[in-house]
Amino acid sequence: MTPAEQSAAARQICQLAPVVPVIVVKDIAHARPLAEALVAGGLPALEVTLRSDCALDAIRVMAEVEGGVVGAGTLLTPEDVKAAKAAGAKFGVSPGATPRLLEACAEAGLPLLPGAATASEVMALLERGYTVQKFFPAETNGGAPALKSLGGPLPQVSFCPTGGVSLKNAPDYLKLANTLCVGGSWVAPDAMVQSGDWAGITQLAREAVEALSGFKG
Repeated sequence: MTPAEQSAAARQICQLAPVVPVIVVKDIAHARPLAEALVAGGLPALEVTLRSDCALDAIRVMAEVEGGVVGAGTLLTPEDVKAAKAAGAKFGVSPGATPRLLEACAEAGLPLLPGAATASEVMALLERGYTVQKFFPAETNGGAPALKSLGGPLPQVSFCPTGGVSLKNAPDYLKLANTLCVGGSWVAPDAMVQSGDWAGITQLAREAVEALSGFKG
């Protein structure tokens, strides 16, 4: 899979909804109901971060949920890529990008949202053919004003900003021409996950869709 093909697939995934939930699954028993709650609320693209011991098992379980498109976040190594692909991940997300990681995703046929924070990083990825990237960490790198500035000289690159994004500041990003969607954890807060408040999470997802869809409708 070429970088251009990866970016085309990533663009389609990013356009499914205004928010890609960024999820940390600590208990495998939470995986299915959490995925079902978010999909029911209108957020089908789910990024499961590889930050817990059961993350890969969670991807396997969530991949079976009808209507969901499950990806693996925090991909750092070629081994992460292989494991995520084997678990059923349909896309990958990385905080940054290295040649080995990019090559592994291409070989595995895994669409990737590679992370970039500076103009040089964006240009290096664009040079390889990645026209859809993750702007991370968004807020600490200047937020929406910084992302807007990148759009001036680099209008051919579109982004999913992640890191410090909330329902309050998401509109600032989504109104930008170079933003496809945002990544955020606020739609699946840990306290609600641990308490099993699936109806509450569905409601948060619905509120996000209702509040933000107009910016990319």
